[in-house]
Amino acid sequence: MDALRFDGRVAVVTGAGRNLGRAYALALAAAGAKIVVNDLGVPISDTDGSGDRPAENPALEVVREIEALGGEAVANTDSIATAEGGAAIVETAVKAFGRVDIVVNNAGVVRSAPFADLTPDLIRPVLDTQLASIFHVTGPAWRLMAAQGYGRVVNISSGSAWSGVPEFAAYGGAKAGVIGMTRQMATEGAPLGIKVNVVAPYAKTRPGSGFGPIPPSDELNAWMRPEFLTPLIGLLAHEDCPVTGECFAAGAGYVSRVVMTTTQGLFDRDMTPATLLRDWNQVMETDAMAVVGHDGGGTLHKMITPFVERQQAGNGG
Repeated sequence: MDALRFDGRVAVVTGAGRNLGRAYALALAAAGAKIVVNDLGVPISDTDGSGDRPAENPALEVVREIEALGGEAVANTDSIATAEGGAAIVETAVKAFGRVDIVVNNAGVVRSAPFADLTPDLIRPVLDTQLASIFHVTGPAWRLMAAQGYGRVVNISSGSAWSGVPEFAAYGGAKAGVIGMTRQMATEGAPLGIKVNVVAPYAKTRPGSGFGPIPPSDELNAWMRPEFLTPLIGLLAHEDCPVTGECFAAGAGYVSRVVMTTTQGLFDRDMTPATLLRDWNQVMETDAMAVVGHDGGGTLHKMITPFVERQQAGNGG
């Protein structure tokens, strides 16, 4: 992370025992942050809840790695899926280091099935760990950040939120919810000194699998290794972070802003389904699109401006 240092800062990283979370924790620690390494120790092949737990919770090994580099870290094995677990994670930071400055909400399970076969037993763990966990962990940390007038939150989403991956309706839906939640948090956090952003990471975390149509290989693993995400996570977690309420896609040395846009659209107070169909091309036209920021904008402006203009002209119709 070069000159961006985190000396005196305390970071909570969930799911930090392996893969992406481990990379985030190690990078922040190398730049001077004190780390709470949270990990439940679930099976590494947790795409369906099956598999064997590791003999030792991997959070302990990451703590040892950080300490070997001269850093400070503590392990936490509480669950992000409950409010009690989230509070315990934050309390671990307070007891060990006295404060919380950064939360990286990385942990979460995956469950996949055709939409028609999704059951509450499949959906609930995804919602609890991918979406509700942000409330569970960030909520108690937020109160501390607000009191100190400073905080950074990095939420982790996924390209599944917008790309429509088959059999990932629960996961993709939850990850889309993370983006919406981030925008709300950013609005509320701005006057408190808290910045909140979201990242959709692209990385190889299962060495034996491919990536989309690309078959598995050592070269692919090296090209998409998790460490390529750490520069973006580091910037968004830093006091010099230049944005809030933004979404980014990143991986393999590439970073881009992900935006929601609105078309010019159709304004017709007398429209019917038939006239809407007739003029449908105006709804769909993409030549003139505006970015909708986390503060709303765009669409509401188009709806309300004619009303304001009518009011100013003395015509309330």
